[in-house]
Amino acid sequence: MFPTAICLAAVRVTLFTRANCGLCDTAKHTVTQLHTRRPFDYAELDIQLPSNKPWKDVYDFDVPVLHVQSVQADASLSDPKKLFHRWTEQEMETLIDQMEKQ
Repeated sequence: MFPTAICLAAVRVTLFTRANCGLCDTAKHTVTQLHTRRPFDYAELDIQLPSNKPWKDVYDFDVPVLHVQSVQADASLSDPKKLFHRWTEQEMETLIDQMEKQ
């Protein structure tokens, strides 16, 4: 197996966001910067979409929120470690490192 494939399978990063959110735009930029240097499974969820209403109910006033989860051997996800509102690329990378070691 190639090292990048191991990394992609080891951690999932999910950004909860919404349109017209300046903090969300900054968070997306931070995630993108790290993602160009270090591959990981990444998804964005717009909490304003009707299909994401359960997440809107949880994070309506907290976006952007970042979930970092380790992918278990049975393909289930660990409980998420979360970053709220503002975070640095280094804080995000440190959290990914921690979750890869689980």
